[in-house]
Amino acid sequence: MTTPANKNDPRVKRTRQLLLQAFISLLEERRNIHSISVQDIAERATVNRATFYAHFEDKYALLEIWMREKFHHALESQLPATSTLQRSTLRLLIFAVFDFLALWHYHLKPADRQFVPFFEVALQQELQEVLLSWLNQVPSSVPVCQEEVETTAQVISWAIFGPAIQWSRGDRAITRDTMAHYVLAIVIAGLSPVTTVTL
Repeated sequence: MTTPANKNDPRVKRTRQLLLQAFISLLEERRNIHSISVQDIAERATVNRATFYAHFEDKYALLEIWMREKFHHALESQLPATSTLQRSTLRLLIFAVFDFLALWHYHLKPADRQFVPFFEVALQQELQEVLLSWLNQVPSSVPVCQEEVETTAQVISWAIFGPAIQWSRGDRAITRDTMAHYVLAIVIAGLSPVTTVTL
């Protein structure tokens, strides 16, 4: 069995980035993930197949990372660099999620629709990590265990992500700002048991 690569090693980071760039360039050329093989990705990155598999389980793992990175950059571009858990940053986060999903659905190609559930899970997990990092930085109103904090981040991420997905797929009769207002109220209520921050 292959020993998992140490993701913090600079050489590992470089190799992973090479593989990701190779995958993205092939995807842009062919516009169809089915026509891209692991061998194609390895050759484009100038590594061998064994190196690929030391870093990623398969090409779909690369696809997930690519989507999560795009989503992460989109969130970063909308949020202040020093964002913490506050009403204002939660509102900006909700806006960013709604905007990203609306744009993503607009550009979604028919051939990619089969990957929508896969993408959605990857994006929700990225959102969950953002919320978890914020929650881990604030004091709680009562002693809470890490599992409760993690569960809260998971639930809140879906409370944001679920309505954003439905809105981006629909006719958007309700404006983004109105939807965000409703979602924010639910999110704040859901966060109250685990934080003393006044939201």
